[in-house]
Amino acid sequence: MIKAMDIDRSDPEGRAWVHEAVRKVEADSNRSADTHLLRLDVPACPDVDIYLKDESTHPTGSLKHRLARSLFLFGLCNGQIHRGTTVIEASSGSTAVSEAYFARLLGLPFIAVIPEGTSAEKVALIEREGGRCHYVADSGAIYDESRRLAAETGGHYLDQFTHAERATDWRGNNNIAESIFAQLALEPHPVPSWIVVSAGTGGTSATIGRFLRYRCYDSYLAVADPENSAFFPGWKDLDPEATTECGSRIEGIGRMRVEPSFQAGVVDRMISVPDGASVAMTRAVEPLLGRRVGPSTGTNLYATLQIAHELQSRGERGSIVSLICDSGERYHQTYDQDAWLDEHRIDVAAHLDEAHRLLGTHP
Repeated sequence: MIKAMDIDRSDPEGRAWVHEAVRKVEADSNRSADTHLLRLDVPACPDVDIYLKDESTHPTGSLKHRLARSLFLFGLCNGQIHRGTTVIEASSGSTAVSEAYFARLLGLPFIAVIPEGTSAEKVALIEREGGRCHYVADSGAIYDESRRLAAETGGHYLDQFTHAERATDWRGNNNIAESIFAQLALEPHPVPSWIVVSAGTGGTSATIGRFLRYRCYDSYLAVADPENSAFFPGWKDLDPEATTECGSRIEGIGRMRVEPSFQAGVVDRMISVPDGASVAMTRAVEPLLGRRVGPSTGTNLYATLQIAHELQSRGERGSIVSLICDSGERYHQTYDQDAWLDEHRIDVAAHLDEAHRLLGTHP
């Protein structure tokens, strides 16, 4: 006779800690008002309303605050994060800043596995939040090194590049897409012709693209991609295994491989943006915005204005939405410095006139 077996792993104290941890993460969201949707008046395209979702106003200063919150809730509710768990992430900077914030909120140790060369400003922000930085020379090695550290410490690897597209509820629940449409409700063109984002994990484009289809909106999704990124050639050639030989020079976006979270099927258009154009756009748009933005925002804006000019030239009225990913204050020692740009062979001067032409401004 086979006897019944009963293994009971219930842990009332551990469950109580998880409940309190979820409450703390949700309370953080409840304390934070939604990010602003700014109107950018572009002289060159007077008939196209351009809006920028300002993700730099999150408590940790970037779009990645949303992702970090979702990944922590995902890990807590999947039974992967417990009291005392060492939390580990492979990151180029901003995600690690936000995750260090949530780890500190829950009293958990946090290790960021980041490439050498990550901006000193971002490293300082990670450490300010109580995180520890673990450097790798080869940016492509961050995944395996993160897994190794998780195994070594008995910790949990958040793995943003795999879980970004599934940790966020794309049907709604105050995700970024639902927020955009709520904020556009009283505008002249409440359903935008295009939403333009860039891709680091691919989670934001996956959320927005799925939401557009789920809610049956007649809006299209464009992804702006920097040089040396695998997303554009992978999408163009329908090749999810596409890779590049070197990493992106625009911090936070572009990858050497097509990340698992990138959902190519929800993307309607991709625009490859030269790195010099991304940085040039941050400088050209500063007088219109009244402040400096990070280079990934420059990538977004360059692609956004290309589409805006197409609508304008066809006599079409409408709106386009893009993102301010983070503030330019994080890049004073890198993209703000001509010597650093020269060292990394990013030619900004060659693209400044084009950036001003797209905006309709003067150098």
